Amino acid sequence: LEVVRCNVEVAIVIGGGNIFRGMTSSENNQIDRATADYMGMLATVMNAIALQDAMKHIGIISRVQSAIKIEQIVEPYIRGKAIRYIEDNKVVIFAAGTGNPFFTTDTAAALRAIELNAEVVIKATKVEGIFSDDPEKVKDAKLFKKITFDEVISKKLKVMDSTAFTLCRDQGMPIAVLSLFKKNALLNFIHGAEEGTLVTLN
Repeated sequence: LEVVRCNVEVAIVIGGGNIFRGMTSSENNQIDRATADYMGMLATVMNAIALQDAMKHIGIISRVQSAIKIEQIVEPYIRGKAIRYIEDNKVVIFAAGTGNPFFTTDTAAALRAIELNAEVVIKATKVEGIFSDDPEKVKDAKLFKKITFDEVISKKLKVMDSTAFTLCRDQGMPIAVLSLFKKNALLNFIHGAEEGTLVTLN
């Protein structure tokens, strides 16, 4: 709410398909990857509707757009409409990823950010940013405050899936990695404070 009050234009790409994607790893499960991914897309639509309702209760006007057509429930993704909503200070929630199996929420976020001429892709995670090693396993893991795309590749660091990362790098789209659980992390970043990790071309 405070971020929206700062007159920051916000679009959210929502996840929720990992439960179904994980089902394909079961030896006894007959659901193929594409089917599981479509099930995951439907889960993101449910999450998007829930988030929209939660926003409504705190006074945030939002719109849900889905990459798969479920027009009785939410409107389809239309780039021009999404841009107009954002310009009208509405939060746009993008559901169903890219609408295609085999592409992750990360890729959908990168794609939508580039399509909408966003300033930055913000990835919310369970850790404070990008570390030299897994901070849950390595006590002295170093947190990078700023790092380039090339350094991420050379150090073999995990930021997001390779398709999304490459898309951002090729289009010069910065990526900010912040903690989902740290209080005011997003707000601090929006106000220009040093928060999380910023990935840039240079």
